[in-house]
Amino acid sequence: MATWAVGDIHGCYDSLIKLLEKIEFNPSKDKLWLTGDIINRGSDSIKVLKYIYSIRDSIVMILGNHEIGLIEAYYDTGKIKSDTKEILSIDGIDEIIFWLRYQKIFYSDKKLGFCIAHAGVSPMFTLSMAKEYSKRVEKKLQSDNPKEWLFDVLKRDSSIFSLDLNELELDKYIIDSFIKMRFCDDNATFEFKEKGKPDLDSNGSLMPWFKVPKRKEIKHKIIFGHWATLGFYEDKNVCCIDSSCVWGISLSAYSLDDKKLISIACS
Repeated sequence: MATWAVGDIHGCYDSLIKLLEKIEFNPSKDKLWLTGDIINRGSDSIKVLKYIYSIRDSIVMILGNHEIGLIEAYYDTGKIKSDTKEILSIDGIDEIIFWLRYQKIFYSDKKLGFCIAHAGVSPMFTLSMAKEYSKRVEKKLQSDNPKEWLFDVLKRDSSIFSLDLNELELDKYIIDSFIKMRFCDDNATFEFKEKGKPDLDSNGSLMPWFKVPKRKEIKHKIIFGHWATLGFYEDKNVCCIDSSCVWGISLSAYSLDDKKLISIACS
């Protein structure tokens, strides 16, 4: 049995299949960890979504901002992009949305020594906090009718962690930390407007979340995506595997067994 983490697919079906063939992925015995954002931007989001759903017993599916956006659009609580509207029109969408709502925004495996989230883990979270807070939000997504909660959370703005946050503000902070963050200041306050390639050696006012000086130690290595301009990056604590497939660079799979990276070029 092999376990691979695959970066943001963004509707690039042909690239996904080519990569899975290259790593000789066998859904009957192997496992895929997906960083999320499997849909939108690329031309074959529906094919990707249906394929991933067909092998759902062989994957750990992490929700990215585009999956959360699809769920929001399904419940008519957020903006509907043109490619999202197309996905919502497919047969069986109710079943697929139900399945997505029961997927994770954070996952960890003590035996492998890895954890995964779409954007990463807040610098203010320990491993136990990440587990607790992710389950809190996942439970609300899985409620009988999450529409009201989604609508209320969307109106919140929480860019800094505090014990003074009210319930919905904390929910918004949790969601944003797992699916949206990139840059922080040295106090771990999120800055969402900046999306460019970070200067990893800079001492400037903004830095990647994983470079914040006060970041809590997490012994598991954190796998994440979401940051195409960062591209593949690895140090002893984190590994970004969003290698810009939809922008014509590559799609990457990272072995959680032997820490090997395999990529295929994308057109």
